Amino acid sequence: MKKETVLVIGSCGQLGTELVEALRGIYGDENVIASDIRKGESPVFESGPFELLDILNLDRWKEILHKYKPTHVYHLAALLSATAEQQPEFAWKLNMQGLFHVLDAAKEAGSSIKRVYWPSSIAAFGVNTPRFDTPQYGPMDPSTVYGISKYAGELYIQYYYQRYGVDTRSLRYPGLIGHKSDPGGGTTDYAVAIYHDALKDKHHNCFLKEGTILPMLYMPDALKATLDVMHAPADQIKMRMSYNLAGMSFAPEEIAGSIKKHIPDFNISYTPDYRQAIADTWPAVIDDSMAREHWGWKPDFDLDRMTSDMLTNIAPRYKM
Repeated sequence: MKKETVLVIGSCGQLGTELVEALRGIYGDENVIASDIRKGESPVFESGPFELLDILNLDRWKEILHKYKPTHVYHLAALLSATAEQQPEFAWKLNMQGLFHVLDAAKEAGSSIKRVYWPSSIAAFGVNTPRFDTPQYGPMDPSTVYGISKYAGELYIQYYYQRYGVDTRSLRYPGLIGHKSDPGGGTTDYAVAIYHDALKDKHHNCFLKEGTILPMLYMPDALKATLDVMHAPADQIKMRMSYNLAGMSFAPEEIAGSIKKHIPDFNISYTPDYRQAIADTWPAVIDDSMAREHWGWKPDFDLDRMTSDMLTNIAPRYKM
């Protein structure tokens, strides 16, 4: 891989932390600039450049562009589904205006930016989307501010590609599960918290009800997909909105059953909250055949393999 200068915006979240680590393994520590509104605690942020950046601050954004002249930008900064519902106006501003700052910089004549990655989400779907075998193209009627901003963002990245030639690439992530960062504000984050609770208390009280099937993806697969879609030749990227992406689908009792294979006395209870209404509008099983066909997507992890890896990696935190 030839050397590029890579900037990750919103690098301290669940995906960003691990993405920075993976990118530094490819491009070299000094060629990957991590940035966020505050510095994360992960050691990866000490291995190379880190810049404080609020992407809504246009002057600061321009300083970063001038200083580093990035060629690849991964724009991850956003307010997630459940958190965004508590601050809808700010969520819209952050999720959309931040995207415009990145896209507008990329379209300027003489811009150093060759390629932009921006993540979408299954939150872009809605109640009229088929829940099983959810197609790449179909009804899109999101009911949350996060989902609305993601659907709007998909249309805009396609527009900037078609109108200005900006090389935009995107994936519709399902719920992401990883062991290197704590759960955030997402509706699917019970599937991270449940592993911590299993090791800490042998009990998890789930904020979704039994039988709520949602699509999920283990972080190593999410990283692989993100890097693969960004590194694929341009002629393989035939979709300039966001590609459907899938790994596995399960309900809370199924992940609990997988954990019980390792921790037999683990148990789960259910106290559904406002996040249940959000989950009920999302797909259960995703059709990601276009990603598989166009650029060779294929996940490595199923539920039991993920559970084994999660528990192995989290256990030292709880002195197991």
